[in-house]
Amino acid sequence: MDKLGANPANSCALTPLGFLERAATVFGDCPSVVYHDTVFTWSQTHRRCLRLASALVSLGISRRDIVSVLLPNVPAMYEAQFAVPMSGAVLNSINTRLDARTVSVLLRHSGSKLIFVDPALLPVLREALRLLPAGHPAPRVVLVEDPHEKEFPPAPADALTYERLLEKGDPEFSWVRPASEWDPMILNYTSGTTSAPKGVVHCHRGIFLITVDSLVDWAVPPRPTYLWTLPMFHANGWSFPWGMAVVGGTNVCLRRVDAAEVYDTIARRRVTHLCGAPVVLNMLANAAEGVRKPLPGKVRILTAGAPPPAAVLSRTEAIGFEVSHGYGLTETAGLVLSCAWKGEWDRLPASERARLKARQGVRTPGMAEVDIVDGETGRSVPRDGSTMGEIVLRGGCVTLGYLNDEAATKAAIRDNGWFYTGDVGVMHPDGYLEIRDRSKDVIISGGENISSVEVESVLYGHPAVNEAAVVARPDEFWGETPCAFVSLKQQQQGGGGAVTAAEVIAWSRERMPRYMVPRTVVFRDELPKTSTGKIQKYVLRNIAKEMGPSTNRNSKM
Repeated sequence: MDKLGANPANSCALTPLGFLERAATVFGDCPSVVYHDTVFTWSQTHRRCLRLASALVSLGISRRDIVSVLLPNVPAMYEAQFAVPMSGAVLNSINTRLDARTVSVLLRHSGSKLIFVDPALLPVLREALRLLPAGHPAPRVVLVEDPHEKEFPPAPADALTYERLLEKGDPEFSWVRPASEWDPMILNYTSGTTSAPKGVVHCHRGIFLITVDSLVDWAVPPRPTYLWTLPMFHANGWSFPWGMAVVGGTNVCLRRVDAAEVYDTIARRRVTHLCGAPVVLNMLANAAEGVRKPLPGKVRILTAGAPPPAAVLSRTEAIGFEVSHGYGLTETAGLVLSCAWKGEWDRLPASERARLKARQGVRTPGMAEVDIVDGETGRSVPRDGSTMGEIVLRGGCVTLGYLNDEAATKAAIRDNGWFYTGDVGVMHPDGYLEIRDRSKDVIISGGENISSVEVESVLYGHPAVNEAAVVARPDEFWGETPCAFVSLKQQQQGGGGAVTAAEVIAWSRERMPRYMVPRTVVFRDELPKTSTGKIQKYVLRNIAKEMGPSTNRNSKM
């Protein structure tokens, strides 16, 4: 070469799939995946993934074909994160709590060629396949049997099952490397209306970058024991399936998540790391004394997915967990903001530490830029902690775009690669960002913008409140007023000392500006949630709307 610079023809594409080969070499005899009494080593996981990739190719799967998975956090789900793209295909992880109609829409939109399904989800899949339009080719079905779940009958002898498929594969298979690091590797669907699904496409390069970035930002050490409380279908487990291969971690799989099993597994397996939405923290913090078990050592939790109330963070850390907080979207493949902790904050009172940690923070090391901009001018908002604007991001792990939806792609990614998130936030004087709401969740009352997240954060401080969600209710005088949906801690439900709506409202008036105080409080045994633990505010908004407008004409806020 007579000039400085790289020759693209000789470059090797960045891909996280190579992490598995390295893990087999460095950590070959170390445990990789644990599920009940089944334990695989990294050498075994490597060979199983090669077998599966080889078997998929033998079935006719080729580059850029879509292969779907409808699975809980079982070993096959972990292996699919490597094996499906190692066949050249694009991995599509489907939310396991979707109904048949939605699953059918996603299968049709993606053009899925093959789907792995858990026995518990087989009835949903069968109905989804029945709902496909006439003439639309159905994906081939591979049943992933679970020997630890005795209620499911064994598969028929002629059925194509996961283990039978593995037996056909070559453990020495030369896996299909991407022709370019910009080749698609992952297809994930955002939550939203099924009539217009948004399929988020990520390339090998983006997944490589977010994986390494997440390990660095969370300072994950070698050989951690990682508990899968976060669904792997949720943004591919925030990139940690590939990340655990980098550090030779032990992946402890959980088919379902409840407080007793989580505490038991942490103690029995000596878990060091886990991830989850704030609802998981709330579950652990509010578990009964008989359910909790002493932690075996330092257990680190990374939370994201929804703004965590400071009260929930405080209660979780009081138990002994070390909580980190981040922010990301399906479109960023993982967490791209984190509340990077400063040593001097350790000297602050617990309530102030929790308030600071509830902020989404600053860009992670691998993220290029983050900003909050005014929706009308496009300019950065002042760093005053109160002026709200839209959060925008730019970096190497931002999605390539939405599958077969050029209009949505252009609307979301513009201005030289800036991704417009639709989240509303403020920038504090110290440069730390804090989400105040989704743009659609901001309550406009008498011309004042009210952050539902801010109101919820206060409500979580009530000693009887287990969960809280605030939405807009129509109001004849103010236009909209805050309506709070609340679930109570078990010991507060029923009985003569039960909490009343009037008591919650009076308590709130002492702790927030009057215009922010909920005018309506609705108690529910449990708030509706997505499978990733986010409260479904659109459901609550519909309920509040059906309640009709508030007729309280009191002009005092």
